[in-house]
Amino acid sequence: MSRTIGFTAQDAARVRFGRSCLWETVASIRVLRNPAGHGVHRPWIRRVRPELDRLLARVPEPVGAAFALLGELVGSGAQGHYMPDLLTPPPTSLEPALAAELERLAGTPPEVVRAQLTYLRDRWSPRLQAMADDPGTWLARVAEAVAAYWEVALAPSWSRVSALADAEVFHRSRQQAAEGTSSLLNDLHERVVWDGRQLTVSGTRCLGAHDLEGGGLCLVPSVFVWPTVLVIADEQTAQLAFPCRGVGTLWADQDPPAAGALEEVIGRSKARLLAALQAPLSTTEAAARVELSVSTASEHLTALRAAGLVRTHRTGRRTLHVRTAAADTLIAANP
Repeated sequence: MSRTIGFTAQDAARVRFGRSCLWETVASIRVLRNPAGHGVHRPWIRRVRPELDRLLARVPEPVGAAFALLGELVGSGAQGHYMPDLLTPPPTSLEPALAAELERLAGTPPEVVRAQLTYLRDRWSPRLQAMADDPGTWLARVAEAVAAYWEVALAPSWSRVSALADAEVFHRSRQQAAEGTSSLLNDLHERVVWDGRQLTVSGTRCLGAHDLEGGGLCLVPSVFVWPTVLVIADEQTAQLAFPCRGVGTLWADQDPPAAGALEEVIGRSKARLLAALQAPLSTTEAAARVELSVSTASEHLTALRAAGLVRTHRTGRRTLHVRTAAADTLIAANP
């Protein structure tokens, strides 16, 4: 089973990146509904499940019904399992805002809602029928459920999730600039292949051939889509959500690992900073991890950057630091 998108060299000029709160929301719900396939997120699952149980125990019945409907819309995440595109409108920014995305979700035209629900006939339910009968009311309820879920499940971890996605955009943008769009697309995931004429994504439900028609392709880095990819190609703007590198470090303990003998060479504070920067952090976040003042951490980061051990980049209003491959080698060689 695969999805094929007509994608010529001319279309390569319309490749862009986008960030989305809704993409992470629906992907994280699939993680909760099928945890066996997402072992890397077990620390997050263990924290979130009790919080969600407490939330569901106190919400009014209409919101509870909307939570159940949201689960039916998202599905289990089984290979080829369709999810309505209305849940993931194309991102318009690299600095996503949940409120704006929920407004777009709630404003989905009724005819679009009904058309997309027809693909769910294999798992039809009374709640899906109610949504088809009254799209406006149920879209508003689903948006309310997403907002409540977000506060419990994603808001506490969003800075970490966002930092990893920002770093992925930075890395992939540099890759595209240095090696071209062909290298970028063919390196996103083992299921994604571009041959210069078509972009083929295996393991996803095929709803027919599709060609890009001016809307372009939006690449959406995601933490919770790991270890697979998700594709939408039936809207004006095609979207491909792909996993961020470094997801395996995302839920690591807040305390940085010991830097071992490296401390004797570059000093304890610098070594601990390097150990903490296994995932991108701001200066403030890095300082908090190793219990330094922000000014001292900034001074050490400047020195590490000058030595080629730390790379710094700006994304939106944030400045993030991450250790380089050379630093990875030093950490690995000095346990």
